[in-house]
Amino acid sequence: MRRRSLLTAALAAPVATVATVGGLASPAQAANWSSSAQYGQWNTGPYTLYNNIWGRGAGYQSIWANSQSNWGVWADHPNTGGIKSYPNVSYTLGRDVWSMGNVSSSFNVSNPSGSGLAYNTAYDVWGNGHAHEVMIWTQWTSNVGPIGGYVTNVNLGGRNWNYHQGHNGGNHVYSFMATSQFTSGTVNITPICQWLVSQGRMPRVRIDQIQFGWEITSSAGGRNFNVNNYSLTT
Repeated sequence: MRRRSLLTAALAAPVATVATVGGLASPAQAANWSSSAQYGQWNTGPYTLYNNIWGRGAGYQSIWANSQSNWGVWADHPNTGGIKSYPNVSYTLGRDVWSMGNVSSSFNVSNPSGSGLAYNTAYDVWGNGHAHEVMIWTQWTSNVGPIGGYVTNVNLGGRNWNYHQGHNGGNHVYSFMATSQFTSGTVNITPICQWLVSQGRMPRVRIDQIQFGWEITSSAGGRNFNVNNYSLTT
């Protein structure tokens, strides 16, 4: 689960079967599982779905899921700075970066549009627990950006990425920004992780959690974020 800051207040709420805020109902009504708990989670096979509201000043958010490949959130976070949440689907690989195999993922998402939005759609790949964070951004709004400065452009796994590197005060962050944003497609994760090691930018780590979801900074008024399809091949 993603944690970049410590919260002093526990905002946990009971699991909700119907989430309605401001007169707008989320798709959780028909889901196999739903929750509005701050750290609500659901295990389905080797995958875990996380609501994961961790940022200061967060608003309301509920998550629903039928499976690891069909889920989403309804989020109403105020239009203020700072990431409020990272709802995601997570799989733990637990393999050395050089023997991680051919790991790839395909997805199709429906993202909101309009004013009052700040978010990115991204993979979060963790090395050695939470010591090293590889972020792979596939789509984002213009008012958000990665941690650290631009380093270079690189072609990995059949796509071009702008690579940024930095530190968030808790862990190293290696960010790959798609030069052509996309909401449906395949990401080859192995060449990205192995490139970092081969270039001496990241040590030889154990690849642990592989997560996919949205970092949501603002979704004022309440917006739906939907995963229509998701798969991970290891």
